[in-house]
Amino acid sequence: MGRTSSIGYVQIYPRPTRQESDVQSGTVIDAVRIADGADMLDADLHLPKAARGLVIFAHGSGSSRFSTRNRQVAESLNEGRFATLLLDLLTRAEERVDVRTAEYRFDIALLARRMMAATDWAAGHNLVGQLPIGYFGASTGAAAALIAAAERPAASAVVSRGGRPDLAGDALPMVRTPTLLIVGGDDGPVIELNEEAMRRMRAPVELAIVPHATHLFEEPGTLEEVQRLALDWFTRHMGH
Repeated sequence: MGRTSSIGYVQIYPRPTRQESDVQSGTVIDAVRIADGADMLDADLHLPKAARGLVIFAHGSGSSRFSTRNRQVAESLNEGRFATLLLDLLTRAEERVDVRTAEYRFDIALLARRMMAATDWAAGHNLVGQLPIGYFGASTGAAAALIAAAERPAASAVVSRGGRPDLAGDALPMVRTPTLLIVGGDDGPVIELNEEAMRRMRAPVELAIVPHATHLFEEPGTLEEVQRLALDWFTRHMGH
C-alpha cells in the first residue's frame, strides 16, 4: 500500500437519556450527555453484543457527532464488535458561535479536554467501564485524540483519518499509545504534516497512505479502506 521504512510506514452521567435496540445486530444505542465541568456534551453510544473495546470518536473542524464519514467507520467497528462513542466536542451554544466565527474548532486544548472528559465518563459507565479504550480522530480531532492519549496513557490505540497530528505539539513525544495515521495519497500537504508528527513521536506509529484518496476520502472505495485499516488496528491492539 505504499512505502515502508524503519519509522513504520505501511500502505459522570452514566445514565442514558434514551435507549434503543437494533434487534438484527444486537447493538444497544444510548443517547447520553457527558459533563465537562459545567458544560454538557451530547454523544451517541453504540454497544454491540460481546464488545471487545470502546472507540471514542473526535470529529474534525466544523463537524459533529453526525459526521457521515465517522458514522460509516463507526458502523464497521460495531460490526467488528467494538463499541463506539460519537461525541460532540462542542456544546450546543459553542456550536452556534463556531458556525459564525470558527473560534472553537481550532481550540485544540479545549477539544482534547473534552476527549478526556469522555474517557473519564466511560471509565465510570456500568456497561463499558471495563472495556479497553481507543480513539479515532479526524482532522483536528486527531490532535485532540493524541493529547488525550498522552494524558490518559491507559488508552490502547489511536487511529487518525486525514488528521492533523502536528497540532498536538509538545504532547506528541509523551504519547505511548500505538498510533495509526491514515492519509490520502493525493493529500500531499497533510502527508508531510503527518510525517513531521511521526518524527516527534516515541510511540509505535505507522503511516498508511490510501492511494488516489483526497483529504475527505470521497473517492469510491477509499473510505472502505479506512474502515478496514481502522478495524485491523483496533483489533490488533484492543481485541480479545
